[in-house]
Amino acid sequence: MPEGKIIKALSGFYYVLDGENIIQCRGRGVFRKRNITPLVGDYVEYEAENEKEGYVLAVKERKNDLIRPPIANIDQAVLVFSVLKPSFSTMLLDRFLVLIESKNIEPVICLTKMDLAEEPDELDKYIKDYREIGYTVVETSSKAMQGLNTLQDCLAGRTSVFAGQSGVGKSSLLNAIRPDLELKTDEISNSLGRGKHTTRHVELIPAAGGLVADTPGFSSLDFDEVEAEELSGCFPEIAERGSACKFRGCLHLNEPKCAVKQAAENGEIPSYRYEHYLQFIEEIKERKPRY
Repeated sequence: MPEGKIIKALSGFYYVLDGENIIQCRGRGVFRKRNITPLVGDYVEYEAENEKEGYVLAVKERKNDLIRPPIANIDQAVLVFSVLKPSFSTMLLDRFLVLIESKNIEPVICLTKMDLAEEPDELDKYIKDYREIGYTVVETSSKAMQGLNTLQDCLAGRTSVFAGQSGVGKSSLLNAIRPDLELKTDEISNSLGRGKHTTRHVELIPAAGGLVADTPGFSSLDFDEVEAEELSGCFPEIAERGSACKFRGCLHLNEPKCAVKQAAENGEIPSYRYEHYLQFIEEIKERKPRY
């Protein structure tokens, strides 16, 4: 049975890459009965009616998957954040990081529009903080052609998803890396301070020696799949110090002899990161129970 990888899903069709051939496939009805939805990034078995058309018969086991955007088998997530228009937000970045960490996907923080930075000292402090935590931070500007070689090195040989708020420049970055793509970009709406959605579907695009998913932008994330006990594991610097807490299962809230609280008070953990952890855990505790 031939096998391939879904690189695009659109209007009920799955486009399966097998070697250099792309087969346009439909899903068998058995998927609907089993409540299985093939995703971009899935490795599948398919049956070809001819050289260009066929049916997806089976989806191989996934190493990970995301719901928003719907994509599977990702090596790394490039979290694209602009320094201005829209303004850089550590709160939103940390929300993205928690989701990606919870899926055991390696995150890369990519800052765009560096040429527009208005408060470089404050930005440099954030960059230093995230790098000390252990994250890769790439500073880029599509207009100034800054940092593109570094980003390309990160993409080579990997399947990556580009994710971030609308208007941060995801499509502009991909256009700078692969000018022949001519992906549509829109200016930021002055009244809303955010970009229009220019990417309508998920598609894996060959770029910089790897595969890159340009995904629809979105501006909020819910922690529907993260439990309170798991949250600290999505903050590497908190997870590292949590082993020194007096009580096992410490949530680092009001427990006595909490090493994480002590580290936050001593400035070993950035105060905003600990504050975000507290806000997120409160949000998780207050969500409606799932049945």
